[in-house]
Amino acid sequence: MSLIGTEVKPFKATAYQNGEFIEVTEENLKGKWSVVCFYPADFTFVCPTELEDLQDHYEALKELEVEVYSVSTDTHFTHKAWHDSSETIGKITYPMIGDPSHTISRNFDVLVEEEGHADRGTFIIDPDGIIQAVEINADGIGRDASTLINKIKAAQYVRNHPGEVCPAKWKEGSETLKPSLDLVGKI
Repeated sequence: MSLIGTEVKPFKATAYQNGEFIEVTEENLKGKWSVVCFYPADFTFVCPTELEDLQDHYEALKELEVEVYSVSTDTHFTHKAWHDSSETIGKITYPMIGDPSHTISRNFDVLVEEEGHADRGTFIIDPDGIIQAVEINADGIGRDASTLINKIKAAQYVRNHPGEVCPAKWKEGSETLKPSLDLVGKI
């Protein structure tokens, strides 16, 4: 079953952010746009490159009024240790959520049960807590935050312009479509 169009399920977890442990719940994902980025594990190989890429684009995401949350099944203590020991991860300023109970990973249907870690899942969530986009990658395939930004801009545009949709390769400022009977078979 697709999670698109569904509301984020309840959870409560501890995250590491900027030298502190903070509590995060599904309520934090409401009232603004959110990106929840699951990754398999701390102290690995592809994961730090993705998290650094998100950090490199974090200011642009914040300008779009988007908060980023990374999640792995490691603990918040492990996130702190990784943050303190890795130059790459040490740059991260967005919340790094620990999910040792696997609740959040199960809620987002990315938990690989037999391995106890999450798939590489990216979720764009609107201010109402509704999932608007999902991307799941295999373990060895890293994600690109610049394409994530384009998807967020499209999702925000569609939300703010009812009756319009964004075609493939849509970029901010380019033409959109207004689905109607007149367009059927003409695209």
